[in-house]
Amino acid sequence: MSEHAHRLTVPKLVPEVPGGRTLAVSRVALLALTIAFAGATIAGVELSLRTQAFVYLFGMVALNLPHGGFEHFNNLRRRTVTFQSRYVALYLTSIAGFITLLFVAPIVGLALAISVAVAKGGHGGLHVMDVTYGTDHLRSKPQRALAALVRGGAVMAVPIFFFPETFHTFSAIMVDIFEPGGLAAVSPYFDLTRWLIGGGFGALLVAHLSLGYLQAAGTGSYVADAAETLLLVVYFAVVPVVVAVGLYFPLWYSARQVARTTAVDSEPAESTSGEGVLAILDSDDTRLVALGAWGVLIAGSVATFGLAGLLWTLAPQPLGGESLAIGLVAFWSIFISIIALPHVIIGSWYDRDRGIWYVP
Repeated sequence: MSEHAHRLTVPKLVPEVPGGRTLAVSRVALLALTIAFAGATIAGVELSLRTQAFVYLFGMVALNLPHGGFEHFNNLRRRTVTFQSRYVALYLTSIAGFITLLFVAPIVGLALAISVAVAKGGHGGLHVMDVTYGTDHLRSKPQRALAALVRGGAVMAVPIFFFPETFHTFSAIMVDIFEPGGLAAVSPYFDLTRWLIGGGFGALLVAHLSLGYLQAAGTGSYVADAAETLLLVVYFAVVPVVVAVGLYFPLWYSARQVARTTAVDSEPAESTSGEGVLAILDSDDTRLVALGAWGVLIAGSVATFGLAGLLWTLAPQPLGGESLAIGLVAFWSIFISIIALPHVIIGSWYDRDRGIWYVP
């Protein structure tokens, strides 16, 4: 038996690491959905686009949105007023910039929205690996970047290749929100782009798995990474894209960030106590803590849906000319991308010492 064969171990569904049970939940959820939809495809059963839209909205609004708010809330606790003010100012500035881009060049804005989903899924997942089952098979920064690109790329590249008609339809609707018929100029090239993206992603996938195999140290990190990466690829290849994206973020991304939070048991060194606009949450008075938590929840909800209402008002065609359910999927996809851009750039890359994906 080869040296590498000795290094490879069978991955456990429930890994014996901090947050392992939550990791197992994410794995089981995607595996079950993949099997269910594969069976439905074989049986000739197909969900209508309207039904898929309702599943997406339930997953992205009811299940996933609260977690995104929690990530920022948790990150801004025990920070100075100066940092909190700068953080919020940069956040709002990037939102304004993204909205402006969507009105000026909606196709470029759509490309940025897709890139945001890739960056969020990839880099967020990389930090989960760091603190749970490890990343000792990723020996260099380029290899880590490749791992993030492949994991995040599965969210968009795989559906583009396997569900091109649906992906193109919703892309057109999202552009129509800001410029009706705006995607028509590039639509003839979509089939070529599909094959380029699919082939490019396939090459990156093979490179990631091969390099990881060569660098495997026998700790099980490579096997876990490879198994999860392939699960993501198969999931997005089998599950219809609207359902797949709508349930990926709550059942995989958010669940695994909970696992990361569970695994991180140390407070960041730069944390402060009793400072900042969220200091009430560190009070010894449980009534004040409850009142503060309620206030934060209300303020976050008002800000989020206030921004959505503003975008709805400004957009020439907020539903992209489609029916309510399908139009809302397109609108929410664009809106969530707008607030996800600073989520990644400000919440993590700017705040390198701590950030929403904090790993000590």
